[in-house]
Amino acid sequence: MRNTSDMIEKYLKELLAQAAEIEIRRSEIAAYFGVVPSQINYVIKTRFTLPKGFEVESKRGGGGYIRIGKIQYSDEHELLLTILRKIPEKLSISLAQDLLQLLFDEKIITEREGNLLLSLLDNPVLTDMQRAILLTTTIHRLDKDN
Repeated sequence: MRNTSDMIEKYLKELLAQAAEIEIRRSEIAAYFGVVPSQINYVIKTRFTLPKGFEVESKRGGGGYIRIGKIQYSDEHELLLTILRKIPEKLSISLAQDLLQLLFDEKIITEREGNLLLSLLDNPVLTDMQRAILLTTTIHRLDKDN
């Protein structure tokens, strides 16, 4: 049995498959799934992030909404530049995994290449700063090849 967060994520991604951008009301989605609105926030903040290829905009208040859009890139160069701008000086393994998944989802790297990079970046002897340098260097190299 999938957990509620998985079901909410699946539901929102199904909506996004029908439209490039969706606008939802947190309270309505929470009521639909029988959860508190903060769980909707949790799903959006953890599963619909920029490194995973999503842009989220929210407006609070009575007429508030949450707008989620799947980022559409015109070419690989634009995507790679966007990723480079988002790599922090210290890169956690979790964020590195998300970025590698995005590169795979966008067909910039193969599954094998992604697994090789993941094994490299997941090495416990690396500091978060070294991890950021390695991924940045790799992305620069990918950009030169394309």
